[in-house]
Amino acid sequence: MGTPLVIVYHRQPYEEKIVDGRTVLVENKSPNGIVPALKGFFGNVERATWVAWKKAPAGKKGAFQSRITVEDSYGSYEVSRLPLDGNQVRQFYHITSKEALWPVIHSLPYAFSTEHTDWATFRDVNKRFAEAACAEAAPGAVVWVHDYNLWLVPKFVRDRRPDVTLAFFHHTPFPAPDIFCILPWREEILESLLACDLVSFHVARYARNFGALVKALRPAAVMEDGPVPPEWQNVGTALTEDTAPRSVTVQGHVTHIDATPIGTHPELIRAIVESERGQARVRAIREEIKEDILIVSINRVDYTKGVHQMLETFDRLLERRPELRGRVKLILTTVAPADGMRVYRNAQQQIEQTVGRINGHYGSLTWLPIMLSTNPMPFEEVLCCYRAADICWVTPLRDGLNLVAKEFAAANEGSDGVLVLSEFAGVAIELRGAVLANPYSRNSMDRAIDEAIDMPRAERRARMERMFEQVTRLDIRHWTAHILELFSRVSPARGQGGGAFRDCKDKVSTH
Repeated sequence: MGTPLVIVYHRQPYEEKIVDGRTVLVENKSPNGIVPALKGFFGNVERATWVAWKKAPAGKKGAFQSRITVEDSYGSYEVSRLPLDGNQVRQFYHITSKEALWPVIHSLPYAFSTEHTDWATFRDVNKRFAEAACAEAAPGAVVWVHDYNLWLVPKFVRDRRPDVTLAFFHHTPFPAPDIFCILPWREEILESLLACDLVSFHVARYARNFGALVKALRPAAVMEDGPVPPEWQNVGTALTEDTAPRSVTVQGHVTHIDATPIGTHPELIRAIVESERGQARVRAIREEIKEDILIVSINRVDYTKGVHQMLETFDRLLERRPELRGRVKLILTTVAPADGMRVYRNAQQQIEQTVGRINGHYGSLTWLPIMLSTNPMPFEEVLCCYRAADICWVTPLRDGLNLVAKEFAAANEGSDGVLVLSEFAGVAIELRGAVLANPYSRNSMDRAIDEAIDMPRAERRARMERMFEQVTRLDIRHWTAHILELFSRVSPARGQGGGAFRDCKDKVSTH
């Protein structure tokens, strides 16, 4: 019979735990983030399916369960799981996605490599995702594909199912044409994206880059532009655009283009940090951290996150301002990569060595400047750290959006915390109260951390109020309603697609 909504994303919509020798499915530790945001759409249709991959157990034929029904707080939904063997996982995710595509989409071509890439395997995995999506989709359904490692899925779906409404959302940056064209498979990728009815991005600059790529490789394309809403223009910053493509027509097919940043869940975040338990934990953190100035930075190990540049800035801060020694503490969380992610090994070693060098050089028996953890923190603990912190440091070299910055703002209603933010993070177009920094510039990074430390309390509070208002007004419900409206708007391109969403735009469910 099929379902009216099929979400195609490489990650499963839950976590697996071993309890008493049995695999148990549990909801994601963090109720915030991409997976919970997408699961929120389940409340807007009667039935939905999620397509993801799962590593198949070696040598155990018949042991793999390819389709399961999940019932959790988001409702009841189907999960279609693709069994991938070890080589397919390596080629699809660890090598092609991370060694070839990842550095290019982040405009860091020096890290690009195809030395170990098997594009045929990557293509085959994408084809299998598409076949699973087609098998799940009801006539006229919305098939919503997510992120760069599934770039080839849309064309395979369109060839099999011309009746569906086909949408694609980029959670990552999208580079300028001269960078994108480094990819040997650029024509195949673009052809697939142009098979969509809707291609979405977080920010207008990435939509602009996509439009420029289309014009470069499809000169006859007809592009329609439109104004960018003022709430997503931070004039004078690196990623700001005042206009962006709205649609592109290639050989009679219209692909709508959208740029709307995903929101966070401020009500949920506020409930956690303002609960009795949350307030007690915030107080405990400040009692445990004796230093006057607490800086928090939550990351995963990834060279695009700019952690090395941040640590070098912190080193220069302690050298330049010796009066801060013993008075400042940096809590740094860099979650270690999954097994098989060899591309991040050097980044992890570099972080650990730099932290060791700084602690060894400036630390004493009674004070260490950096507290490093490579283990993931529970979401509640992260939020309490944000509330306890004086400064949150988020300076990636490039980022599609960065929800950490929004979570920090949402956790600090009525407080005077300061956000130091890279102007190359997509969220910089929204959060005008942040202290912006250029992570490629030592002077800019030094200026930003000095400004954050020395900022008067009244200015801190005014900046935080501005950011809190923004993330509260443009929250996850706003983004969900916008996406549902887009589905309804682009559905006439396929006839029936998106119809399941037409009656629910005023009763958005985001869990």
